[in-house]
Amino acid sequence: MNDKTDRLLATLKLQPVVPVLVIDDARAAVPLARALVAGGLKAIEITLRTPAALEAIRLVAREVEGAVTGAGTILNARNYDEAVDAGAQFIVSPGTTQELLDAARSSSVPLLPGAATSSEVMALREEGYDVLKFFPAEQAGGAAYLKALSSPLAGTLFCPTGGVSPENARTYLSLPNVVCVGGSWVAPKAMVEAGDWDGITRLASEAMLLAQ
Repeated sequence: MNDKTDRLLATLKLQPVVPVLVIDDARAAVPLARALVAGGLKAIEITLRTPAALEAIRLVAREVEGAVTGAGTILNARNYDEAVDAGAQFIVSPGTTQELLDAARSSSVPLLPGAATSSEVMALREEGYDVLKFFPAEQAGGAAYLKALSSPLAGTLFCPTGGVSPENARTYLSLPNVVCVGGSWVAPKAMVEAGDWDGITRLASEAMLLAQ
């Protein structure tokens, strides 16, 4: 677990914001990923919410230099295996089940498991996880909730996702137990559909400044 945790942390520390992408057309995946990487956002989470997702992961992993391709919205072992086969270098889940933990244990690709309560965090710590996704962040209590967890659950790091925006990202990033945030605002659907890759690179560059 330690080696996988180290690799996951190294990925999450690449940038303050991990783009959370919903890709409807796999043909957009490569130029979109290149635009994000050009702006400094190398770790990219492509969610398995569309039929194009696995092909998008495959294309980005194969063709985009500098990208660290992740797969999100992983709900079961089949999703996990398919994403790894497509080239995903890290896996993200909105919550956690024993099936997912078993799949992660048998895979060399690290899991960022989702948790929303202190009990879920404690259960995952018992499984050896101390780097977690906090989801849905805003709806589950936001930055104030995470701050409250920082003392009793010291040593646990989070990537808050869900309702995180340019307006509240700095508040999350200022917390001692937050390693990065996940956000979709760096790749708005309208910009992707319009092929506005320069605009997305600009948004990515602005997101990189949130850590300053």
